[in-house]
Amino acid sequence: MVIAEMFFWWYTAGWGVFVRKIKEKFMNVIDFFSMPSLVKTLFKPYRQISAAGVSGAVSLEVKFRAFLDRLISRIVGFFARLILLITGTIIIVLWAAFGLVTVVIWPFVPMLPIAGIILAVSGVLV
Repeated sequence: MVIAEMFFWWYTAGWGVFVRKIKEKFMNVIDFFSMPSLVKTLFKPYRQISAAGVSGAVSLEVKFRAFLDRLISRIVGFFARLILLITGTIIIVLWAAFGLVTVVIWPFVPMLPIAGIILAVSGVLV
């Protein structure tokens, strides 16, 4: 009776719970990389410290140096965010593929011990 209940749960409620957990972990991966935020701030300066605000009463050299600081900060920020976007996209695609494969394999997992016994009896070596 317990085995029948286990199989009933496995193919009904258990499958739903498993799919929800996979979806939840997938959403956590998406949230971890915060892709929308990275896209919105792609061209924003990266940790700009020295070139905050230059007033109008400073020399042209100071203004030019502040401009270069902001430009370099934007370039560094662009590449840092671009690398995160590419890495995040790769990891999200891999996680989606892994989730899909595990959801497809889920119904066959209870049959693995039986298949293992059959293979062991027939003399198949791995």
